Amino acid sequence: MHIGVIATMKCGLEHFIYREMLYLEEEGATISLFPTKQNRGLYEPKDSWRVHYWRFTSVLLAQLYWLCKSPLKYLSLLAEAIHVGAVPEVMLAWTFAEHFAAVDVIYATFGDRKLFVGYFAKRIVGKPLAVEIHAYELYKNPNPRLFARALSVCDRIVTVSEHNHQLLTQKYGIDPAAVEVVRYSIDLEDYRPTKKFIILIVAFFVERKGHEILFQAVKELNCHDIEIWVVGDVGSEPPVDVRRLAVELGVADRVAFFGRLNGAALKAVYHACDVFCLPCRVDSRGICEGFPNVLIEAMACGKPVITTRHVEIPLIIPEVLVDENDVQGLADAITHMIESGSLRTRLGEQNRRLAEQHFSKRNSRRTATLLRELAEVPSAGTPNRDSSER
Repeated sequence: MHIGVIATMKCGLEHFIYREMLYLEEEGATISLFPTKQNRGLYEPKDSWRVHYWRFTSVLLAQLYWLCKSPLKYLSLLAEAIHVGAVPEVMLAWTFAEHFAAVDVIYATFGDRKLFVGYFAKRIVGKPLAVEIHAYELYKNPNPRLFARALSVCDRIVTVSEHNHQLLTQKYGIDPAAVEVVRYSIDLEDYRPTKKFIILIVAFFVERKGHEILFQAVKELNCHDIEIWVVGDVGSEPPVDVRRLAVELGVADRVAFFGRLNGAALKAVYHACDVFCLPCRVDSRGICEGFPNVLIEAMACGKPVITTRHVEIPLIIPEVLVDENDVQGLADAITHMIESGSLRTRLGEQNRRLAEQHFSKRNSRRTATLLRELAEVPSAGTPNRDSSER
């Protein structure tokens, strides 16, 4: 079965549409995608899906081609489109016409402009048309008159709720037998209750933060109950492609990238993690850390930390420390943390006390005092007013 899917890619594919296409492919369908809008986003088409991208020049050229090849049908549908206010949709239908002719079923993923393109495509190539009705198109459809007309020629109408079924039959006069309720699908093995051990790292994507060491350690453990939460992104220094590292090291399925966070969102991931890990190291340029501020934040949140014997860190944090670039040592430390909830509790409480001892606002008050003292002393380069007047 070859399905011609009409969908928007305004910001990539919508998640639930992407997921539905995955499941259709699993059921043996060949997917050809016809986007009404096209931009990149979180959910990009799979390589196995044939995507028929368009450009304004290709759309215009297609109109000339079909006007010459099939003038009566072209002008008839154009006149109808003008009458119902759907010229862009009929132009896209003509642009995709030869590709629509190669599919077995045309499938509009929404009852809006996607359906209108499908309506005209069915009129052009004569293929069966199915539509999936979600919600907004029943309340604020961009073309109510064409919506009713397009529904009347659909070979199959699917909607996602019983409430929608009632609206379609009562408000739009659709035969109840022509509408089937098919709720959304989800992979219940992929989405299921589970308990993960969460390791949080917050850092710019640079070499000395040690993302690679953490990924290698988790790979060494070969435990799929561990999840790494990565907060951060590239900064002003030469970046490391941390996302590519996760893929290359085979741990991408255990790594969640959050991008940059601040405020309540950043504190939320600190509070939610089981352990904070920052495997600092001297980078290839010889640059070291001072004392990483993210360690202070994790400690203040009462979290156990795993880090390295790197410059100032051992002077403040007594445990848990491993040597720089020691993958096995880090893996062992993570295992120890996983196996002992009492250890995590003890270290979290200890780290909170250390944060109170070393990193409270007393430090800022001390800085303010030093600056105040400096401000109260006349600058050596400023002449005394009395002497300058003499």
